[in-house]
Amino acid sequence: MIPIIKQIVHCFSTAFFLRNFFIFCNYKSHIKSQHNHIRIQYFLCFTVETHFLIMTENGEEKLIAVARHIAKTLGHTDNAMADDILQIFSNFDGRLREKLNENLSGNDGGAALDQTLKNLDRRISRFITVDQPIWTDSADASSFLDAVDELVAVIRDWNAMADDKSVTSCLDRAEDLLQQCMFRLEEEFKLLIERGGVESSDYAAGGGGGGGYSDSDDEEDDGFDDVDIPVADLVSDYNITIDALPSGTIADLHEISKRMVAAGYGKECSLAYSTCRRDFLEESLSRLGFLGLQNSSKALEDDDNDVEIEKWIKAINMAVRVFYPSERRLCDRVFGYSSATAAAADLAFMDICRVSTKELLNFANGIAMGSRAPERLFKILDVYEAVKDLSPEFELLFSDQYCLFLRNEAMGVWKRLAESIRGIFMELENLIRRDPAKSAVPGGGLHPITRYVMNYLRAACSRPTLEQVFDDNLDPSQSSSSSPLSLQISWIMEVLETNLESKSKIYRDPALSSVFMMNNFRYIVKKAKNDELGSLLGDDWIRKQTAKVRQHHLNYQRTSWHKILNTLKLDNSNLSSNLASRSLKDKLKQFNSQFEEICRTQSTWVIFDEQLRDELKVSVAGNLVPAYRNFLGRFHNLQDIGKYADKHVKFTIEEVEARIDDLFQGTAVASGGRK
Repeated sequence: MIPIIKQIVHCFSTAFFLRNFFIFCNYKSHIKSQHNHIRIQYFLCFTVETHFLIMTENGEEKLIAVARHIAKTLGHTDNAMADDILQIFSNFDGRLREKLNENLSGNDGGAALDQTLKNLDRRISRFITVDQPIWTDSADASSFLDAVDELVAVIRDWNAMADDKSVTSCLDRAEDLLQQCMFRLEEEFKLLIERGGVESSDYAAGGGGGGGYSDSDDEEDDGFDDVDIPVADLVSDYNITIDALPSGTIADLHEISKRMVAAGYGKECSLAYSTCRRDFLEESLSRLGFLGLQNSSKALEDDDNDVEIEKWIKAINMAVRVFYPSERRLCDRVFGYSSATAAAADLAFMDICRVSTKELLNFANGIAMGSRAPERLFKILDVYEAVKDLSPEFELLFSDQYCLFLRNEAMGVWKRLAESIRGIFMELENLIRRDPAKSAVPGGGLHPITRYVMNYLRAACSRPTLEQVFDDNLDPSQSSSSSPLSLQISWIMEVLETNLESKSKIYRDPALSSVFMMNNFRYIVKKAKNDELGSLLGDDWIRKQTAKVRQHHLNYQRTSWHKILNTLKLDNSNLSSNLASRSLKDKLKQFNSQFEEICRTQSTWVIFDEQLRDELKVSVAGNLVPAYRNFLGRFHNLQDIGKYADKHVKFTIEEVEARIDDLFQGTAVASGGRK
């Protein structure tokens, strides 16, 4: 049995030997019988012999330390068994007798650990004191990492005996040495990132190149010092991933990060990594024209500048769609995908993105917190839509414990932008309500506020995002067949209608007041019909507004032409020829005067809509011309007038029609003129 086991054990390393002993120690409570004592002898004999066959530089010291640890551990429950273990080692090889006797006589494992640390210190010191970067030579890098691994293993293995004063003293030295190693690894880590960033020149998108890096200086640099920060070139396709570092550099960084995390320096490694990569992000964003906090005062002053908003939109899209996913991927490759390194990777990624994300969101927040003047709506909508479109990326990228606050901040900015948009519509209501009725629009034309509100609402409703802004604020307890946006628009139209009615009362002439209302309501219907605005307001609303236009049309006819039509009415009473002649002459004289005045006045009035203007003219002519023709026929039939009729008739039928056709030809301007 033993020869077979020996052949198998010959294939194992010293590390496996040590691990076998510690596994063996975990079963100390079960080793009590003589039978088990014999098993211990067999186990120790073949492992010791194997150890000497594969002895490393400090393997003997390790063996002694392990033997004493086993003995001491077992000795807590069975002193006799501990003595047997040490005696077996001592009897097995004379070279161990003296050292084990020292341990048995009271000199603990501190001496063995001390010797091990001296050997490690000698090996490590030549690396941590050298001036040039260790990773310029792959063999040196490998040797340094091996030494670090051994140091970490020694600290881990001997921590179980930390209650021994001599061991504690040695462990303190080991921790100091480990700290020096970590400082040097951190320095090498940063240098590799800087060097790798300069050497990297390709983008990768699904395995293919898609761009490159640019340095701010074209001069070559063979060293690690004074390295310019590389920045990403501009791209038009966001479906791309940046390979910011060469694969070889990433592999080296991974080996370093693995050691630092294992040694308990994961946070330091994360911060070292994020510091270097954060510079890349800031430089790349500045190339897009977004200067962040470097130009914060100017950003606040120019936050409504279309150019600044356009730069911001490009910057946040590049950051969230390209830069951040690429950095997330790079973090995972550098720190690894294991659960042990996940926290370090998440912390590094958060610290890389934190500053640039907050600067980008601060700009959007400044837009949201600005004034709620209606003209700012479309700028705020642009910013809102940019944040909304990126919300899935924010959810995906910033889902870990460290980045959660960034995701929450992005969602908070999004909500504040929506509140600002809804607030602008409330401000629009107030603007319409406060618009004074001081001066009338000349000729009863279209009021500027009608033109402004309708064009504003039409442009606003063409943005599909607007309806979502109002839907997100819907109160579940309130039920309505209409959407929140349609209710808001309908309310604004009511406020506008009320404002126009108050303005129409400024006109002294009721007919002109009706023309004013016709013009404005016709414009409202025309702008809303066959448009997204009309879809929100509904067909019933449009029909009601069209009916109001017809009503104002009838009011115009009544107040403007009713009197003159009454003048042309013929008296059917049996009057004498002289009395009838005199009555018709008076009526014709009144008609001439009234018609002349109406035509002179209303030729300066305005009907902006050509179709409405033609409808009014046809309507006026249809009522007036037949009545006038009938009147003239009666007038010509009078015997005592007969041949003198043309002397009293000022307007022929054709002239009346021509004068009616000249009505509403004014070009009114909103600032002054006849009411």
